[in-house]
Amino acid sequence: MVSIAVNKGRDNVAMLGIGAYRPQRIVTNAEVCETLDSTPDWIFERTGIHNRRWISGDETIRSIAAAAGERALNNTPIDRSKIGAVILCTSSWLKLTPHGAPSVAFDLGLNGVAAFDLTSGCGGFCYGLGVAADLIRAGSFDYVLVIGAETMTVGLDPTDRGTAMIFGDGAGAVVVGPAEDNGISPTVWGSDGENAEAIAQDVDFLEYMNKAQALQGTDPAVEAVGRMSLHMEGPKVFRWAAVTLPRALSAALDSSGVAKEDIEVFVPHQANARINELMKKNLGLAESVPIANDIENTGNTSAASVPLAIEEMLVTGKAKGGQLALLLGFGAGLSYAGQVVTLPPAPKEPSF
Repeated sequence: MVSIAVNKGRDNVAMLGIGAYRPQRIVTNAEVCETLDSTPDWIFERTGIHNRRWISGDETIRSIAAAAGERALNNTPIDRSKIGAVILCTSSWLKLTPHGAPSVAFDLGLNGVAAFDLTSGCGGFCYGLGVAADLIRAGSFDYVLVIGAETMTVGLDPTDRGTAMIFGDGAGAVVVGPAEDNGISPTVWGSDGENAEAIAQDVDFLEYMNKAQALQGTDPAVEAVGRMSLHMEGPKVFRWAAVTLPRALSAALDSSGVAKEDIEVFVPHQANARINELMKKNLGLAESVPIANDIENTGNTSAASVPLAIEEMLVTGKAKGGQLALLLGFGAGLSYAGQVVTLPPAPKEPSF
């Protein structure tokens, strides 16, 4: 029998460095309410958001993804030539072809490495982190750069009360690689395709193109195309989250072998500050455990929210490198992913 050679895998992996990019433009609740029928206080009471960041000027999803990746590489004590793969977690790259990761890898001086996009909505970063850890454990790569980047505002309807007040733009990235002690537990993940349309584009690409083509022929029977926008059925998503996420958090703890009493930091997806506080309470985490609240001034940045929240906690001192953190990403799909991790060192090059 001929044996097939296998790369030597790594049992212990961890996040070795982190970087982030926050767009220059700060958008207050008051500015959102210039278009949206709401008030600043109402928005904060329901979501926990005061401000969010929106891209402006020459900022694009490509530029902010590369900026976050550059900072993560600079904040990691390895040479970038050792990076074997780039995973770009995003739902807002503007083209299906070419996908984004190869272009971002090129911008980072990593042209030629394996590079692919991963689309899993607001759970994207935690999905990407799980994939990166498993790739390294399997021996496929020694080091992987995982980037979560979104420009959610490009596809927003500014009059939609279900989305316009919530979303923002931004990017966060981590370098994943071998470590002396394991710093990323097995990922617990799942989805509910039966209710997937609860968070969705209002039209698919084919419908959008057909309408645009008909309008070019001035067909009076065709409605105006308008913008392709993201819409969300808030009550349905909330019901799904209330049932699914507590189970996901408990499963993440079980798979990690870590007791909830050992968790030092809680970093859930920044969807809603009130929901996150409720999750912490229902899970039974100690009152002293800090919970990420980057949503207050960054908004919901989908696949970028978890790394942005980690970076904010490390920069401000709310958390420290080496602490045990429980992560959970959840949203479109409807899907979720979570793991227990050891936090990377605070960045030498922060985003703010």
